[in-house]
Amino acid sequence: MPTSSSVEYRRPFSLPAEVAGEPSMALLSYIPKRHLSAAAARPRDLTLPAGFIAPCLPMTAPCPPSGPLWLHEIKHDGLRIIARKDGRQVRLYSRPGNDLTQRFPLIVEAMARLPSCTIDGEAIACDDSGSSSFDLLQGRLRDDRVFLYAFDLIELDGKDRRRDALAHRKIDLVRLLADAGPGMVANKWADGGELNGPAIFKHACSLGLEGIVSKRKDSRYFSGRSPYWLAMKNPASAAMRREADEDREPQLMMTTDPDA
Repeated sequence: MPTSSSVEYRRPFSLPAEVAGEPSMALLSYIPKRHLSAAAARPRDLTLPAGFIAPCLPMTAPCPPSGPLWLHEIKHDGLRIIARKDGRQVRLYSRPGNDLTQRFPLIVEAMARLPSCTIDGEAIACDDSGSSSFDLLQGRLRDDRVFLYAFDLIELDGKDRRRDALAHRKIDLVRLLADAGPGMVANKWADGGELNGPAIFKHACSLGLEGIVSKRKDSRYFSGRSPYWLAMKNPASAAMRREADEDREPQLMMTTDPDA
């Protein structure tokens, strides 16, 4: 649950203005061209399928991108959640589609205050210092205090928003969550036109965070790996140390939460 002690954790982008950079041509060439005219010609289905929606996942990149086409978010060390409200019914789904509704009551309460919608985010447990702790989450020691860092709006009032630009979805998400309560917080982001990706990633690493995810502002939301979402992980983070331990000792994977 976010408290005054976790405010600084949620606002890591206090970087000087001089780190702003130009678009990275290397990264722009890494992104495939989109055929917008063909997509626009197809009729748009505004109805989201019922039930679980598989999340959009980032790809890895050789370096963080820069420039005004991008925005950058902190990559939190938690559990991916697709939160869905249909009428009065609320469901929380894990990344592979398991039902976690009963596990995180604070998130359910926040969703219950909202109109019908589907939100993508990361469930986070904080320690006494306000920092995220995957150990607390994995051990289910503070499930009643777990909250959601929401970073995308998939559906609102029955309308499928996945084909809208990310920048528009985020603006509407912030407005939607203004009165959601402590169980759900809009994940902050940095504008790539003001701050460059490498500087933001360096700053995130200095804070011991897992890394960043850089996203094209004009990107749509689709299930599976997206070349318009690029993840850079901090090699010194707790999440990367867990992955290294699992690689060295495969039996440890049996203790890792499969919904992470």
